[in-house]
Amino acid sequence: MAERVRSGVRPPLIRREERRRRALLFAIVVALLLGITPVIGHHLLGGIPWLSAERQHLAMVCLVALHELLAPVHGAAHWLLYAGVAFAVIERGRVWLKHARVMRHLPMARVSASSSLGRAAERADLPLHRVRAVRALPVPALTSGLVSPRVLVSATLAERLTEDELTAVLAHEAVHLRRRDPLRLFALRGLASLLFWLPVLRRLAADLEDEVEITADDHVAERLALPLASAILKLGGEQTIPVAGTVGFQRTDLLPRRIRRLAGEDAPATSHTSTRSIAAAAAALLLTWSSGVIVLHPLDAASPGTVGRLAHCVHRETLALAHLFCRTSTGGLAHRDSACAHDSGRPLPTAAN
Repeated sequence: MAERVRSGVRPPLIRREERRRRALLFAIVVALLLGITPVIGHHLLGGIPWLSAERQHLAMVCLVALHELLAPVHGAAHWLLYAGVAFAVIERGRVWLKHARVMRHLPMARVSASSSLGRAAERADLPLHRVRAVRALPVPALTSGLVSPRVLVSATLAERLTEDELTAVLAHEAVHLRRRDPLRLFALRGLASLLFWLPVLRRLAADLEDEVEITADDHVAERLALPLASAILKLGGEQTIPVAGTVGFQRTDLLPRRIRRLAGEDAPATSHTSTRSIAAAAAALLLTWSSGVIVLHPLDAASPGTVGRLAHCVHRETLALAHLFCRTSTGGLAHRDSACAHDSGRPLPTAAN
């Protein structure tokens, strides 16, 4: 696979996974827009009278009753958005503080250019001033930092890997550093927290986090595919502790897929999403969008002489649900100017029903 990438020919596996990454990003953007637009869009479009108050029926469905039924749902969507903003700020702030506390207590040391790590960093095109050696690092290597990212490497890593393997590991982290993956993933997780009531968004974000590791492997595979695979195998049996707010080198759950890909084999990606999570998200978005659209229909009449909410849909001892499907007194479908069977005991203006 590496030879074909170097020659400019992208293997089918690479092309397929590039399409997958674009699809995941598109799905995340769509989920965000569908989750936020019904709340914000209602206020942006509220002045457009595309659903006039004079039009109080859509076939046999009473728009006024439907408005009364879905208005609480739309109100709840507002509160969910407010809660999501608060939750995202608190959750991301907690992660940032935890990350800062861990980084502050790590025994970091600058790397000498003449050391094994320094020479490997030079071969990996990794700026030496961005590398730190850390004693007792809970992972072999990681990239940390939102504004000015750095690569932290276990001080004993050079003793466990060959020169090429060490170079491959640092080259992998150099990709994360150049792409600012810690910042990108931090923001992605924050967006998932914003719409916490859509669990599928968090699952899509987890899929994209996997692709971040695969993308870094692809860049390294152009010249160090086998050393990188060997390093992953050597470090794969070690117990690692994830560090909040960082992008680590070793992911046990991704190990089989990464090894097979680097060896040139077809390794289909597994998804964190499920049919149930997608169905639940679709139902939640459908309900949210329905409420956002229907509240654009005003409850009161738009002009003098037309029927308002009180004359049309508030009935003695009658709930809005009982008035949802409205027929005329003769049993036919209710139209704009037809009498409403639910208003049989109440005089109606002649302009509209």
